[in-house]
Amino acid sequence: MKPSESRPFSMIREFRIADWFTLANAVCGTGAIFSVLSYVEAREVQHIYFACALVFAAFIFDVLDGKVARWSRSPSVLGRELDSLADVISFGVAPAMIGYGCGMQGLYDRVILAFFVACGVSRLARYNITADALSENGKVKFFEGTPIPTSLLLVFLLLAAATQGALGGSLWFGQIALAGFTLHPLTLLFAVSGALMVSRIRIPKL
Repeated sequence: MKPSESRPFSMIREFRIADWFTLANAVCGTGAIFSVLSYVEAREVQHIYFACALVFAAFIFDVLDGKVARWSRSPSVLGRELDSLADVISFGVAPAMIGYGCGMQGLYDRVILAFFVACGVSRLARYNITADALSENGKVKFFEGTPIPTSLLLVFLLLAAATQGALGGSLWFGQIALAGFTLHPLTLLFAVSGALMVSRIRIPKL
């Protein structure tokens, strides 16, 4: 038996302070998904408010984990991988679920929302590979594609729609029937966001 295997909670012992902020990010994103499911079941709009608030809280933790890692001078490969996984939940799956809960439930809507999540996953994978490649030559100056936390803009938009009662059949811009299936034009913003994430646009690293 390896020494690490004989120690209880050995993986948790390896976590650094910044990693706990990253886990808080993931917990908030998961909570947002649960809130959307509660809205779908109960149709009480406060659950959409909670979901949007939790995504915003996830963003705060996402910012803090980077600051804490730099402050403590303890960045790690584990921390970066945790950050990517947490971001997939909080800024990929959670916003897509909020969109679905708000009324983007047609077949085309679901395809677009799935495309959005897939683009977010791809963007994060490319981020990790790019960071490794560029770090060999010094400081990373830019990354390609818009960061996945920019999906927070979509969340704010859906929050605004919820406050005005524009949910379900009242969703902004209505719906279109194409070949017997439904598309809500508002869902196209998720398609644009996803496309920008996997684009070649250069985003300066601050």
